[in-house]
Amino acid sequence: MLKQDILKYIELFSSTPADYLQELERETYQKTVLPQMISGSYQGRLLSLISKMIRPENILEVGTFTGYATLCLAEGLAENGIIHTIDINDEFRYLQDKYFKISGFQKNIKQYLGNALEIIPTISYEFDLVFIDADKKHYPEYFEMIFPKVKKGGFILADNVLWYGKVTDEQAKDKETTALKHYNQNLKKDSRVEVVILPVRDGISVARKV
Repeated sequence: MLKQDILKYIELFSSTPADYLQELERETYQKTVLPQMISGSYQGRLLSLISKMIRPENILEVGTFTGYATLCLAEGLAENGIIHTIDINDEFRYLQDKYFKISGFQKNIKQYLGNALEIIPTISYEFDLVFIDADKKHYPEYFEMIFPKVKKGGFILADNVLWYGKVTDEQAKDKETTALKHYNQNLKKDSRVEVVILPVRDGISVARKV
């Protein structure tokens, strides 16, 4: 959503990710077909700072990919805190395991493999922070399923809510765009949350449970 020169400037004057995160980003671009799915340094530093401000005891992440955002969120965990991360694909589990171990956060990360809509009801924790970055068609369902598990004052972040700008296109009728439009509209009308959309990369929705 930003011009490349502006994005480079922002990254230049933002904190530098840990070496292992930089290596994970390089390896993701080398070994995956859709490396742009990675959060990357700019968004990763934002996720890290949000997590550090909250100091969560329990985080839920829906969509692990290669584990970059997982590790950024883990940086803010309270002592002995846990991030529960779900992914339907085990193709990149070897990258996750490699860098979770290198980072030292391995003991703070609990991985789940399977359909998030089936797994979320089985997780019996209250969450201080949630990050949704999985199948866009199910964002409204994820939110309603997760909301009762979020502590009062807790936060639900959702990635890609601008969807390449297609959410402003009245002609865009694909399932992903339609679901994201509904997600944004639903949160705007929902008196249980206060919400703001940040124009970071492809858009991050930040909702606080009131």
